[in-house]
Amino acid sequence: MCIGMPMQVTAIEPGHALCEGRGERRRVNTALVGDVAPGDWLLVFLGDARERIDAERASEVNAALDLVLGAMQGQNADGEAGFELPSRMSAEQLRQLANG
Repeated sequence: MCIGMPMQVTAIEPGHALCEGRGERRRVNTALVGDVAPGDWLLVFLGDARERIDAERASEVNAALDLVLGAMQGQNADGEAGFELPSRMSAEQLRQLANG
């Protein structure tokens, strides 16, 4: 299983971006997302940007990753995700989520 990590672009070079996120710095391939600019947020999988996201979505993904990491470390999993979990959404909200 591959988990995407939100990373913010700090510099660009042809076909790649230098990004920072979750305490890491990486050179990321941007072929699948097109041109990016410093300050943009990307969802990165194994060194490749797969999706351009906004800061709010980056925060949501980071919150979810923090919960997973905490659970893996044996911490109480009753924490607040900081966003609405799909299990608590209405059928209409789920349809909107699925249809983008």
